[in-house]
Amino acid sequence: MIVKMKFLSITGPKEDIGRVTEKYLSKYEIHLENALSELKDVKNLMPYIQINPYKEKLKMAEDYTAMLPEKSRTAGRDLPLEKAIQCVEEIDRTLSQCREERSQLESRRNQCRELLVKIEPFQDIPYNLSELLEFKYIRFHFGKIPKEYFEKFENYIYDNANTIFYRCHSDDQFVWGIYFAPKEELDKIDALYSSMHFERIFLPNKYEGTPEEAYRKLSDEIAKLDEQISACDRRMEETLSGRAEELVGARDELAAMSRNFDVRKLAACTNSDSETFYILCGWMSESDAKSFQKEVDGDKDLFCYVEDDNNNVLSQPPTKLKNPRIFRPFEMFVKMYGLPAYNEMDPTIFMAISYSFIFGIMFGDVGQGACLVVIGYLIYALKKAPLGAILGSAGIFSVIWGFIDNSFFGFEGFFPYEALLHPKDDMITLPIVGSINIVFVLAIAFGMFMILFTMILNIINSVKGKDKENTWFSQNSVTGFVFYGALVVVIFMVMGESNRLAAVLPVLLALIIIGLVIIMLKEMLGRIASRKRPAIEGGKVMYFVQAFFETFETALTFLSNTLSFVRIGAFAVRHVAMMEVVMMLAGAENGGTPNMIVVVIGNAFVALMEGLIVAIQVLRLEYYEMFSRFYKGNGREFKPFLKKSK
Repeated sequence: MIVKMKFLSITGPKEDIGRVTEKYLSKYEIHLENALSELKDVKNLMPYIQINPYKEKLKMAEDYTAMLPEKSRTAGRDLPLEKAIQCVEEIDRTLSQCREERSQLESRRNQCRELLVKIEPFQDIPYNLSELLEFKYIRFHFGKIPKEYFEKFENYIYDNANTIFYRCHSDDQFVWGIYFAPKEELDKIDALYSSMHFERIFLPNKYEGTPEEAYRKLSDEIAKLDEQISACDRRMEETLSGRAEELVGARDELAAMSRNFDVRKLAACTNSDSETFYILCGWMSESDAKSFQKEVDGDKDLFCYVEDDNNNVLSQPPTKLKNPRIFRPFEMFVKMYGLPAYNEMDPTIFMAISYSFIFGIMFGDVGQGACLVVIGYLIYALKKAPLGAILGSAGIFSVIWGFIDNSFFGFEGFFPYEALLHPKDDMITLPIVGSINIVFVLAIAFGMFMILFTMILNIINSVKGKDKENTWFSQNSVTGFVFYGALVVVIFMVMGESNRLAAVLPVLLALIIIGLVIIMLKEMLGRIASRKRPAIEGGKVMYFVQAFFETFETALTFLSNTLSFVRIGAFAVRHVAMMEVVMMLAGAENGGTPNMIVVVIGNAFVALMEGLIVAIQVLRLEYYEMFSRFYKGNGREFKPFLKKSK
């Protein structure tokens, strides 16, 4: 059901908007509209421009709250605004100090790691690095050389070159080391090593002692810095965890205050030399609007006007659904198709009943249905997932149809009575058609009834929307109902071999032909009924040609929509057939003792696969064969701008 809405205009002195928002509006759910858009005809209006002073503190509170464990982000302590701001600022100061200290420590650690990586391959050098720098006549370079070139260098060049290469470390690709050369021949030796692809590594003058000692000192320094960084992290974590409730409360308070302040974005202000007033416009439920009017009645600085006729409002009323709890989960399917417009019928209850009923027919089994009920409602209770409740409701009807079919986990005739319906075996003989499964006949009959019923719903929706064409002349209007109803009567009388068919057939055929003609001329008749001119837009010849082919398509659509309901019977038969296969594999035929492991696995497989397929097929029937006849779903959701406070 759609909650009845009222449009409110609220005005008062500009500086008083904060008090009104916190004292009154925060207690109610109001869908605010942009006042400048709603009051286009009013002159000398300007937007309410003011910077939100809570945004920065709220952003800090949200960032720090996100650092808390997920379970600690919901339970908060109620804090006044001043305490909330103070809490966030204190936490920010503490964490900022920790972050700055941590950043400095990380910078030092990165420097140490760079030095460590450079000195690591040269730990085998047994000399003090500072002493090497004091050589006067000898020069040296650290670096690495590819292993294949180093072998060539050793075999063909090294013995004839005036250099010494001290090998330190090697792997599959490179050999690390240091080479020495006389000062006078350094350029020549450098060129020689370069030809062997020697890659020089520059070591800064920051190492003390031998490379091994320097490596050990750097490792110890990095470990010490890691511990200090961990200590900073622990201080930050302890600060946040120790004030988690305060922080969450501060976030909620600042969020509420920021949201309240943002009301100004949708307000308009009068442009006056004496005193400036704000104007707010929005939608409230009828009950909230009455309570709000009663509460502000004695406030001299606040004036509220409620528009009783929504036709005088520029914006379309938003849609707020309110259904009984048992049907509420099916709102999810309705919203997937589209939210109903304010003046449209809410199809939630229809969807809930028809979906569950059809699902039960196609998936009739007491045992499997009971499992769906338990699993579905358990999911809904634990996770609050609407799909769980939908599954549970569909399972109830599966149980009901399981009793009708006398089926329990695939065991046909399990209960001590004769089944009212055998989906796979019950046959009926009809004129023209011959022998056919009765389930298919019932499915077609049910489909005809649903099509006629959805036409009635479309007529109601069209009357509410004052749409004369879709009320009287279209394929889903009164004319369509008469046309299809007459066709259904003819089919039933022919199949039932009624003796009265000859007497009423001329009348029924006349209704069918007249109905088709009116449907073909629906656009023209609708414009005439609505007093629009001209009655035919565009060329008359093209209009009638197009109308003829559209009417032919409409007739085919009626046929295809009706036959589409055969899938109900087909899936009912398919479910029984699949369970017969499971029983055959389990060895339950001819009174044999079944293999219960196969029975359990088979039931699980059929329930999962068949349940999913049936759920999708029923949803397809709802959307394409029923909703498309009476429901547009072009509404907009009711979104309260403010979070309702206690």
